[in-house]
Amino acid sequence: MRSFIDLDRFIGSVPFDVVASLRAVDTGRGSEALFRDKLPALLTSLAERARVASIEASSAIEGVVVADRARADAILGGEVTGLRDRSEQELAGYREALDYLYQEPWRPLNIGLLLHLHRLLFRYTDMPGGVLKTTENLVVDRHADGSTTTRFTPVAPTETPAYLEELIARYRGAIDADRHHPILLVGLFVLDLLTIHPFGDGNGRITRALTNALLQDAGYDVTRYVSLEDRIARSADAYYAGLLASTRGWHTGDHDPWPWLRYFVIVVRDSYEQFAAITAANRSTGSKQDRVRDYVTNHAAPTFRMADIRAALPGVSDQTIRLALDQLRVAGIVQSDGAGRSATWTRIGG
Repeated sequence: MRSFIDLDRFIGSVPFDVVASLRAVDTGRGSEALFRDKLPALLTSLAERARVASIEASSAIEGVVVADRARADAILGGEVTGLRDRSEQELAGYREALDYLYQEPWRPLNIGLLLHLHRLLFRYTDMPGGVLKTTENLVVDRHADGSTTTRFTPVAPTETPAYLEELIARYRGAIDADRHHPILLVGLFVLDLLTIHPFGDGNGRITRALTNALLQDAGYDVTRYVSLEDRIARSADAYYAGLLASTRGWHTGDHDPWPWLRYFVIVVRDSYEQFAAITAANRSTGSKQDRVRDYVTNHAAPTFRMADIRAALPGVSDQTIRLALDQLRVAGIVQSDGAGRSATWTRIGG
């Protein structure tokens, strides 16, 4: 809530590079309605792929991984009743929390919603979910020699309910006032919620799930079609660095929100750029191999995976993707690092 006490001081003057990124975000937002009408089948497919990627990526950031692909798919589809271990339980729990935000009328934003999401996250474990922390939960880095360094000190347990109430009230008031860009307000809410750290465990996952809902509530629906959590997982070092830099001085209101906000805005901007690339690739003419070649050479990131192509071009088989990639590799346009589905590909010279 510290970031919302004097918004004009914190975000009244927006750095030029952030302004440019926000303009790109708003341009991308303007194209969403067009594609809902023109490419409904594509958006339905993208939404399901983004859902799966978000659940897996946000869980993996916290070390929750189910290595068996078929088993993970069954859990994400709600087809498994006998969950074998803590990772499977928490993967299923994040599925429940994210699906609640996407499929249920979750509004209004309040402490009750946070508690409900936390309850869903841990509903399959023996850990009591849906309760605020009762003990201190310092965020620390653990080193190879066994020593630790405190990354930041969250709000004390006794003060947490009051801080949450004030954060939510100030955020909702700022959104209603409409004086600052909503992307910046969502970013500040995320920063403050993570610094309050209201739960004993699960703070990152609850906050990332809620970020999707708040962006969509503000009219930025891209996270329905492009996984924000996947983009964060791929840039985890920058994610943590931005948070760390912007939490310094938070308790006294002397923090600098721009390291975090700059990262956050870029992630949203990149999501819109990916959405634009996917829709452009699916509007291109020619054979399916032509569409793969067009996506790789003109729209994909410089380094990508088969999964990126699969997500961008629903309906194109893995065999077709491999054939097109092999042709591009022989032509000297791409090179591979590894083999199979886990391989990464790099566009040569770009």
